[in-house]
Amino acid sequence: MLSAALGRKGEKQVARDPRMVLNRRSKGFLKRVAVGDQPAAERHPLSESEAITLGRAANCEIVLDAGRYSGVSRNHAQVLPLPGSTGWQIYDLNSANGTFINGTRLEGSHILQPGDRILLGPNGPEFCFECECALAPPPEPLNVADSQTDTVSITQLLPITSTVSDLLERDFLIPGVSTVLFVVALFSSIGNALLFNSILALYLAGAGYFFVYRLCGKSKPWWVLIGAALATALLLASPLMAGFFVVFRQWLPGDTDAMLLRAAQGETVGFVEQLVTFFFGAGLLEELVKALPVLAAYLIGRRLSQPWRSRLGVLEPLDGILLGAACGVGFTLFETFSHYLPATVEQFTVQTGALGIGEATGLQLLIPRIIGNVSGHMAYSGYLGYFIGLGALKRTPARRWWIFLIGYLSAASIHALWNAAGVLGEPVLAIAGVLAFAFLMAAILKARKLSPTRPRETASAPGVGR
Repeated sequence: MLSAALGRKGEKQVARDPRMVLNRRSKGFLKRVAVGDQPAAERHPLSESEAITLGRAANCEIVLDAGRYSGVSRNHAQVLPLPGSTGWQIYDLNSANGTFINGTRLEGSHILQPGDRILLGPNGPEFCFECECALAPPPEPLNVADSQTDTVSITQLLPITSTVSDLLERDFLIPGVSTVLFVVALFSSIGNALLFNSILALYLAGAGYFFVYRLCGKSKPWWVLIGAALATALLLASPLMAGFFVVFRQWLPGDTDAMLLRAAQGETVGFVEQLVTFFFGAGLLEELVKALPVLAAYLIGRRLSQPWRSRLGVLEPLDGILLGAACGVGFTLFETFSHYLPATVEQFTVQTGALGIGEATGLQLLIPRIIGNVSGHMAYSGYLGYFIGLGALKRTPARRWWIFLIGYLSAASIHALWNAAGVLGEPVLAIAGVLAFAFLMAAILKARKLSPTRPRETASAPGVGR
C-alpha cells in the first residue's frame, strides 16, 4: 500500500478527481430523416465555432431543394454553437412557415438535445440532432515535488511573455490602454478648455457604454456602434429637426422652451404640467430621433444575408439595446457640446466677467451629464432598443409594430419623468434616475434570456466572460 502511494523516487502523487480525467469533446450532426422515395439520409456535421444556416438560398451551409420544399424560406433557421460549451442551439430566422422542434413551433431559441427532431415548416424536411462524445486521454499524474521546484523560468520573471494572448482574449488590455491614451491626451490638452472637455467627455461616455456593452455580453462591430452614434448626431444637426419641432412642440403640447421660460421668470409650473410637456416635447421627440438609426439597422438587416445580417441588423433584443445605447451616447455628446456647455460657459462668464469661472462651471456641468448618461439617454434609448429587438423576433407585422409602440411610449415616459422630477426635489430626481437604470438592467437580463446567440445565464460583471 505504501509503495503504491509513492512515485518512482518516493515522491507522493496527488490523487485526481475522476471527473477531471474524462474530458468530453462533443461532435454534433444534423441527420436528414429519409421519408418515402427521398434519397438516403444525409449527415451534416455542426461547427464548433461557426453558425450553420438551413434554407433554400445558395449561400446556406445546408441547401434545400427549392422545387421540393417550397415552404422553406431562403434563410429558414440557424444552428449556432453555445459559447464556452460543447452544445448547440437553434433559432428561427423569421421564416414564413416556422421551425418545429419535436412537434412544437420554435419561439426564441432552443438548446438542442440528442434525438431532437427539427422540422422546417409543417411539410418541410426533417432533421434529427445527433451527438457523439469522445474521451480525451487522461493527463499525466502531477507530482507535488514537481510543483514545488526551485527553478525559476523566464515566464515567471516576465509574466507578460506568456500571457499576452490571454490579455487580448479576456479584454484586459482594452480598458487599460484606452485609459492611458486618454490620460496622455488630457495632459497634452491642458490650457485648451474645449479640447480638454471633448477628450474627457469621450472617455466618460465610452466608459459608460463599455459597462453596458459588457453586461449585454454580445459582440457587435465597433464601426456599427460608432456609426449609430454618428447617425444620431447627424440627425440632430439636420433640417429634419425643424419638422420634428413643429410636430412635437407646436402641434402637440410639448413647448418645453416656453414652459422653462415661464419658470425662469418666477412663475410656478407644477409637476403634472412639466410631466405632460416633457413627455411630448422631450420624451416622444428625442426618443424618436434616437430610435431612427436602430429602426434603419433593423430594416436594412432584414434584406441582408449572413453574416452581414447579424453584424448590421437587429435580430434580437440585445442588438437593439447595443445600438440604442450607442445612439444615446451620440445624442448626449451632441446635445452637451452644441447647447448646454456653450450656454453655461457664456452665462457664467457674463455674470462674473471671468472666462475661467465660466469654463470651470461648464466642466462641472459636463462631468455629471456624461456620467449620468448610463441612467439617462443611454438608458432610455437602450430600453426602446430592447423592444425593437423584441419585435424582430416576432413574425406577425402587426404584433411587431405594437411592440415597437409600447417601447416608444415607455421610453418617452421614463424620459419625461426624469425631466420633471427635479421640481419635486433632489430625492425624487434620484429615484427617477435609479428607476431608469433599473429598467435598462432588467431589459438586458431579459434580453440575455431571450437571446438565441448566447447561453441563458445571469449578467456578468464588466470585463468578465464573453
